[in-house]
Amino acid sequence: MINEKIKIDGMSCGHCIMAVRKELSRLPLKIKDVSIGSAEIEYDEAKVTSDEIKKAINKAGYSIPDNLQG
Repeated sequence: MINEKIKIDGMSCGHCIMAVRKELSRLPLKIKDVSIGSAEIEYDEAKVTSDEIKKAINKAGYSIPDNLQG
């Protein structure tokens, strides 16, 4: 399992947190924390890729740095 803290650009309020949490919850991973500007998750690379995680965050309307980690 990989523990990852992801920096997320563009988040500024509680709605942002809910939007990111909603999209991440659709993936096979454990959400440890979502706060303004970041998310902490645990996942198995055999079940979900970093690209899928990035796409979910983009779908919520936010972006992350290319290297995924914050």
